[in-house]
Amino acid sequence: MFGLMVRFTCKDEASAAAFDGLVARTGELIRANEPGTVIYTVHRVDGRPLERVFYELYRDRGAFEEHESKDYVRAFLSERDQYLSATEVDRLDFMSGKGVDVEH
Repeated sequence: MFGLMVRFTCKDEASAAAFDGLVARTGELIRANEPGTVIYTVHRVDGRPLERVFYELYRDRGAFEEHESKDYVRAFLSERDQYLSATEVDRLDFMSGKGVDVEH
């Protein structure tokens, strides 16, 4: 398993609304087309209305690379910056969890 934790900070409320629309459109395509993407969740941060946290878990690095190669993901990556004032990315090596069927 391979994962990411990403924190995005939007520029303002209008940017946050546009970013959320972009996320929703992209998420539909991820759910429909990526069996190797195990978890792809997006969260609003309580008390910080301009922040979004993504938690992404992939079957392996190959599934992550496949995700990154998709046209709709590349479009998301190129469009998102106009809405954001900051992006923080942590790459995660999976150790254990509940709700994920993992073979080690």
